[in-house]
Order: sequence, then structure tokens, then C-alpha cells
Amino acid sequence: MHAANISRLDLNLFVVFDAIYREGSITRAAALLNLTQPAVSHALARLREQLDDRLFERRGREMVPTARARALVTPVREALRELQGCLTGAGGFDPASARRTFMLGLRDGLEACVLPPLMLSLAEQAPGVAVQSLMVPRRELASNLAAGRLDLAMDVQIPVDAEIHQQHLVDVPLVLMMREGHPLSNSQPGLEDYLAARHVLVSSRHRGPGLEDFAMARQGHRRQVVLRCQHYQSAMAVVAETDLLLTLPAMLAERLAPPGVVIRELPLSLSPLSLYLYWHRDHEADPAHRWLRTRLGAPLRGAVIGGRPSAVGKNSALP
Repeated sequence: MHAANISRLDLNLFVVFDAIYREGSITRAAALLNLTQPAVSHALARLREQLDDRLFERRGREMVPTARARALVTPVREALRELQGCLTGAGGFDPASARRTFMLGLRDGLEACVLPPLMLSLAEQAPGVAVQSLMVPRRELASNLAAGRLDLAMDVQIPVDAEIHQQHLVDVPLVLMMREGHPLSNSQPGLEDYLAARHVLVSSRHRGPGLEDFAMARQGHRRQVVLRCQHYQSAMAVVAETDLLLTLPAMLAERLAPPGVVIRELPLSLSPLSLYLYWHRDHEADPAHRWLRTRLGAPLRGAVIGGRPSAVGKNSALP
């Protein structure tokens, strides 16, 4: 193996390297860089020759990084970021002139709480900044952050490696939703009423109890779930037309409650849902990331007042 001479290296090759690493595909990297696929393939071939390593191995449709590529990606990204900082002035970030797309990992329901105020803020302060929201399985969250396929992610607390940084954002209480005219809607339901009722559970998993069911089981309670669906909006539409009950985070009830439903407090004490922001350590000092991180927590904290949901208009029956 020969040592690469930095004077012979084209820095653009490392931009291509970073794009392939992020996208896991030459085709997608070419689209990201607005280049042709042959141009990206040629750049990769040149970098392979310079570094005497294949850097990426094709497995099916994916380009999987070699050990050398995994060792290179962090210092390469740091160097590119430092260089970009020098070119834009003292490593700062100017929202008004920035042209950038951020990839956010948001699960169902959070989009409705986070994206409207975020996009309003971006329109006023950073009109050239775009956002793409993606939902990835929790088990793949860390790998997507490490590969650069996500810039930031928001989720409940999950175990992550030291390379993934996290920040607690807010604790969201759970509430109970039912249709107007439901037999339990005229007063605050008791625990026996709640457990005897039929429920809808929102979960992206195919099987297994929900987060609230784990908490109930620790208290010795079990409810009857007769519908499992993927999205809160679908669950609310079902609740508005049936006698099923829905347990959900208060801020989702605030944002998404359809006409014809009422909100009640849960008749049992469950811990609030703790939400966290996640990012890779490579972006810890990135001014653009720091700027965006400060704007992602505020909409959530504003949706929860004193640990209780804010009003849901005439549909709210909370004291």
C-alpha cells in the first residue's frame, strides 16, 4: 500500500466520497451532487487509485464502505466542514443566505407538531433552507445519523452509542380521546371504565404492546386493544366514529384532533412521554446544525404548558 500525496489529491474527490458514503449509492450520490453517474464513478475510481483501497464494495444495490472508508469519513467530513467554514467566514452560519437541505428523522404525529412552526421560522429567517422529513426504524436511527442520511432525529429515549449525541427536549403527558356522545364522555372516566373499554393502538411495529401498555403492565393493568394502526390521524378518524378509545400524547391531540371528539385525562398515572433530539458527534460543532437544533425544541415545549396539554377548543374537557 502506498501513501497518498496530498498535493496530488483533488479535494472534489472527497466531496464525492462523502456523498457516496451518505447515500450508499453512486446513482443517488450523483443526483445529490447534480453530476452524471459516470462522473461520480470516475471520481471514485481516481480516489481508489490515490488511496490504494476500494473504499466501497457493492452488495446488491448498496455501496458498503470498507474499513478504510469508515476510518476516513469522520476526518474527511471535519476537514470539508472546516474548509467550508473558512470560505463562508469564520466558520459561521448565515441563515439568510444559506442554501442547504436538512434531513430530519420524525415519526408519525411529530411532523404535525414540528414542521409547521419550523417551516414558518425558516421562511422568515432562512428562506434558502429546505427540509426533508423521513421515518426510519428505531434500530436504524444511529446508522442513518452516522452515515449522514439523517442530520437530526427526534424520538423517545433509545439506547445509542457514544458517537450519537442526544438532548432531552420535553416531557409530554398522555391523554385520552373519545368521540362526542361516547358513553364515557359526560364525565371523567374511572380506571375500571378505561380497562373495560375497547382501544386503538398506534404503532409502527407489527406486533407487541405499545409504550403505554408496557407502563400499564408494570402497574398490573391490561387493556383490550382491538385495532392496531400505523398513524394517529387514522386512529383519530376511527375514534370519531366508533366507541374505541385512543391514548395519545397531549400535543398530538392539540394539533390533530378532528371535529367530534373530546379529550379527557387518563384515569391512571403514566409517566409522560420523554422526547429527545439525536445527532452524530461529527455535527456537534457545525454552526448550521447548532442553529437548527435550537429551533426544533421550541415548538414542542410550546405545545406543553405546565405539564398539561394546551386547550383543544370546544372539544377539550380538561380542567
